[in-house]
Amino acid sequence: MNVILKLEELVKFLACWYFATDMGFEWWLFFVWLLAPDISMLGYLAGTKTGAFFYNLFHHQGVAIAVCALGYVSFSPEILFAGLILAGHSCFDRILGYGLKFDDHFKHTHLGWIGGKEQTNP
Repeated sequence: MNVILKLEELVKFLACWYFATDMGFEWWLFFVWLLAPDISMLGYLAGTKTGAFFYNLFHHQGVAIAVCALGYVSFSPEILFAGLILAGHSCFDRILGYGLKFDDHFKHTHLGWIGGKEQTNP
């Protein structure tokens, strides 16, 4: 099942890349901006609860879809592109096994613990 879920995320990732290039953006521009949502990890400087909130805000696929929709209805290709970056980035993270964060520890995600073992002391 894990392989099927990762393949699903790969298909969504490739769709985001395709739509970004189909909109007229250069193919490489998608990859230049792909890691931009990770700036949200700076929230962890204020603690795990704040960090998890901002990380999840920038990595939630529902937020990405909302940004895409906003770009679409406002006829703004830049906002739509930003939504595709958010969506593509979250798909890429899930392919690698990173998920939305719980507020007790950075390595505790909705996909399980990063590294495979539960941490006993956050």
